[in-house]
Amino acid sequence: MRTSKKERTTKETSIKTEINIDGNGQYKIETDLKFFKHMLEQFAAHSDFDITIEAKSLDGDSHHLVEDTAITLGEAISEALGDKKGIKRYGTQFLPMDEALVRCVLDLSGRAFCKVNVPLKDEKTSDFETVLLAHFFRSLSQSLKAAIHIDMLDGEDTHHIIEAVFKAFARALAQAVSIDEKNQNKIMSTKGVL
Repeated sequence: MRTSKKERTTKETSIKTEINIDGNGQYKIETDLKFFKHMLEQFAAHSDFDITIEAKSLDGDSHHLVEDTAITLGEAISEALGDKKGIKRYGTQFLPMDEALVRCVLDLSGRAFCKVNVPLKDEKTSDFETVLLAHFFRSLSQSLKAAIHIDMLDGEDTHHIIEAVFKAFARALAQAVSIDEKNQNKIMSTKGVL
């Protein structure tokens, strides 16, 4: 089983994350931000990862809460993948949600890069500041050491667009971490490491 537990405690937040990449989408998410909780639940359900996250803000700043959750989640996924032997490495997903259409393409390359091209007209949806969307994925990219490209191809409703982003990322990541039966004993790189 590809599993990991990670904790991060600072003066700003207390985060506990537990992940099973080979799960079936079960989740238990506890955080003060309702919309963020909803998005993390979507991530678990659409990746088929079993995820437990307990994310508490100690300073009342949602920026720090979202950032530290992303860091801890990325570290947990990275640790669960180990040397990445046998994984497909790349993932691509186009995902519609009503009028919204999002594309996510990623590479578990061992190198961090993130580009989020998702223009949002609203500053908030529910209790979530929309500027935190890109910040979440940039922080996750750094700790996961992955190249992540997310593009909004169409959309009007901010909630739908952000939800489509999380679902597209989840499904692209599920593809990338899946085992390639033909190459299950290989690391998919001519360098021999990812």
